Amino acid sequence: MAAPGLRGSSVALLLAATVLGSFYLRLAVSQQQGQGEEAAGEEEEAQRQRYNFRFVRHARDAPLVSHYNYIVVGGGTAGCPLAATLSERSRVLLLERGGYPYGNRNVSSEYHFADALADTSPRSPAQRFVSEDGVVNARARVLGGGSCLNAGFYTRASSEYVRAAGWDARLVNASYRWVERELVFRPEVPRWQGALREGLLQAGVTPDNGYTVDHVPGTKIGGTIFDSAGRRHTAADFLRSANPRRLTVFLHATVSQILFRRREGSASPVAYGVVFTDTMGVQHRVYLRGVGRSEVILAAGTLGSPQLLMLSGVGPRAHLEKHGVRAVVDRPMVGQGVADNPMNSVFVPSPVPVALSLVQVVGVTRFGSFIEGVSGSQFGIPLHSRRRAHSFGMFSPMTGQLGTLPPRERTAGAMRRAAEVMQGLDRRAFRGGFILEKILGPLSTGHVELRSTDPHANPAVTFNYFRDPRDVERCVRGIQTIERVVRSRAFSRFTYANATAMDAAFDRAALAKFLNLLPRHPRDTRPLQQYCRDTVMTIWHYHGGCHVGPVVDPDYRVIGVAGLRVVDSSTFKYSPGTNPQATVMMLGRYMGLKIQEEGWRPGPRN
Repeated sequence: MAAPGLRGSSVALLLAATVLGSFYLRLAVSQQQGQGEEAAGEEEEAQRQRYNFRFVRHARDAPLVSHYNYIVVGGGTAGCPLAATLSERSRVLLLERGGYPYGNRNVSSEYHFADALADTSPRSPAQRFVSEDGVVNARARVLGGGSCLNAGFYTRASSEYVRAAGWDARLVNASYRWVERELVFRPEVPRWQGALREGLLQAGVTPDNGYTVDHVPGTKIGGTIFDSAGRRHTAADFLRSANPRRLTVFLHATVSQILFRRREGSASPVAYGVVFTDTMGVQHRVYLRGVGRSEVILAAGTLGSPQLLMLSGVGPRAHLEKHGVRAVVDRPMVGQGVADNPMNSVFVPSPVPVALSLVQVVGVTRFGSFIEGVSGSQFGIPLHSRRRAHSFGMFSPMTGQLGTLPPRERTAGAMRRAAEVMQGLDRRAFRGGFILEKILGPLSTGHVELRSTDPHANPAVTFNYFRDPRDVERCVRGIQTIERVVRSRAFSRFTYANATAMDAAFDRAALAKFLNLLPRHPRDTRPLQQYCRDTVMTIWHYHGGCHVGPVVDPDYRVIGVAGLRVVDSSTFKYSPGTNPQATVMMLGRYMGLKIQEEGWRPGPRN
């Protein structure tokens, strides 16, 4: 064993060698990355200055070693409000693997997961993945998370959901109000959305609840995160309320490992820091300051949080050992119970032009199906034609949403051929909108597993869409409701009088190869049960993998580990309300306040 003096010298030499090696590695990598990343970094810096986010920096500027009271992994829909709240009293580090949202196209009403999916560049704010079921999906990769890319609809969870979650109802309501003051607006409803609303009422989805952010049965207009000028507001906006002296945010920081050690006299491991990598491949270590009331908090989402737990040794032992990961804690249910609310959409061609609109109206049925709609030029006219020709919007082959083929037949070749043919169709064929239904729950669940030990790669995901027959029946009744809406008097202005009129306007048979139309083609004689299975797509509402009970306790602490929590949609057994973003944001604020209260509670006297 080395003498104490020599040990100190050795540590100093080792640290010096590490810093020197890091410097040369940075120099070599930066020379290889060229001017593209430098220009992008300058753009992000300019936007940070503009929005006064001086505490937001690129991960390559991070020190090799740092210390904080709280380390939040994931700057998304839950992570941003959580970090902002914790910074009121503590030093907080927020680590986000993606880039900066402000100043980019994704804050406009026209930018959506559709654009991100068609953008395959490394700097895309969304990372495309295909589930083992064959359905193309997306994972946000930007500060603000999915709120930077979604359809913007805002609605709370039901009071029943809040009670079942065991949450403090008064604090939940206060947290919702905090979110709503920052970024929720009442939408101006265009004529197509108004016709959808009246059509839902005429189809029996009653009562008419007017405008409300509450989850109640019937038809309603919900809130939106788009303001009256059409500008998108995101979860990143919550950082404006943070204490800038106590919060640090590093972008393009990919966390590869949670660090654990054993406490003296305790069999349970304790989290004491994380390791993250910047874009140059340099590793940085962040340690908790004053381990005991300091914590690592995962807010990396349904894919990211279970993946990081497993990469760090918390998960099913056999699965971890298969990938060469040493099990720190054997937790068999990590990654289990993952679900994605199946969505089935139909395109309703319109004889008249239709204004662009994202989700504003929802029909909350009493049989477990939610009906929504999106419309307008997004579906026939390329949004950003200078950059990319013909995206055809959020439900198109360009984004993997080829709903006319069963999921496992949606190959890259099939999508490419569909996109090529669609580009040659008369644009009148794309006037109209999609009416979609998604189901409550769902009851069908799957799992997330490691595909590799690369933290940059997406894990393997299986959702098992429609495995439970009750999900199928909810879908069938939802499609039947949409058929009644399309036939309603209120919606008649936006539908062709008959198939003959539609055929006279455009090549309906050609369009029906790529979009599910209503009315359905006479040759489509499939039972609705099979129709639901064949046409299933995602609406990006996946959740689960770190459920309360088997993985985390009611306070979201990881069971069997100290100093580690999970606060995001991976803890949900079912998706809250019709659209989950409101509740995910609320949970970030809610748990920030709860943790803050715990951290400042006087400790026991000796």
